[in-house]
Amino acid sequence: MDHPTQPLETLHDIRRMMERSSRFISLSGWSGIAAGICALVAAAAARQRIAYYYQAQYGKIYGALTDLKFDLILIALLTFTAAFVLACFFTFLRSKKDGVAIWGQTARRLMWNTLLPLAVGGLLIWRLIEISGYELVAPACLLFYGLALVNGSKYTIGEVRWLGYGEIILGAINLWYPGQSIIFWALGFGLLHIIYGFAMWWKYERIPDGENSRHVKPE
Repeated sequence: MDHPTQPLETLHDIRRMMERSSRFISLSGWSGIAAGICALVAAAAARQRIAYYYQAQYGKIYGALTDLKFDLILIALLTFTAAFVLACFFTFLRSKKDGVAIWGQTARRLMWNTLLPLAVGGLLIWRLIEISGYELVAPACLLFYGLALVNGSKYTIGEVRWLGYGEIILGAINLWYPGQSIIFWALGFGLLHIIYGFAMWWKYERIPDGENSRHVKPE
């Protein structure tokens, strides 16, 4: 005799399978933690480099400002590269563990919807640097990164949307406090990522194998 709850469980299983096919659910919490640590290290390095410029080089050495800009851009590029590589690594490990293709149709949709706002933001930031609008670079990074997360969240787990909202809020506040951009950078790209990553790990990845699919809850 069939258990009375069996049809309901069957419907839940069907819904879970549909969600898995329409959303990329193999994002690893360790990716967020690693990205956050990279951002905190970068913020500390950038803060030290800026402090050295104003204490020892400001107005004294020809070309010092150009060297500072080059160093800050290099720090940003190295941070992005390190965070991206680590994110791909941990996501690959989780995809392999879950038996989910890392580059399926859903992953491509997620990538496109995330990259579009990032590309537009990158153009704006490039122009801001050209016209010496440095005080708006950090807020623009936070705002467009947050928009990218919110835009791509419909193709992955819902927690990504809340991370995006946090980045947008910090970026908007930073517009009125441009002198504290390093702090807002550290809070947005560092602390928020670590909190998000730990929450993701706690909710999904600490669960024993075979149970993850029962606890994935896209929004």
